[in-house]
Amino acid sequence: MPVPQLTIYRHDQRHRALITLSGEIGLESAPLVRAALAQCLSDGIRIVDVDLTPVTFCDCSGLNAFLYAAQRTKEDGGILRLHNPPPSRGRILELTGCGFLLLGLPLWHLSPSLGNVPDPDAPALPHRSVPLVPVLSGDAR
Repeated sequence: MPVPQLTIYRHDQRHRALITLSGEIGLESAPLVRAALAQCLSDGIRIVDVDLTPVTFCDCSGLNAFLYAAQRTKEDGGILRLHNPPPSRGRILELTGCGFLLLGLPLWHLSPSLGNVPDPDAPALPHRSVPLVPVLSGDAR
């Protein structure tokens, strides 16, 4: 059986980052997600928007990675928001009662400037005039 693929793209602008996850988030790939989000904090990023649009699967390992990252980000004075979760993941967030901790607006509702002011009520979308470069990718082994 093939190992699920997960690619992680990161686009920074000052103290904000957009992380786009593409592929499957499961037991084997959740550590990649956790590492990418932890790296944002290490790099001084305090507002992290995670786009889940290209995610094809996410189990409780992925949810745990997001909850852990959200807690760590909050402890460091930042905010982490998930955007556009797959319908099944959105339902799990709703059922577990943790959606309010993680869910942000759909990315198309965000303004075009990231800025450097940490304003959780006014999330911003980075422009995508340059291609996003994968920062982590692998077989998740």
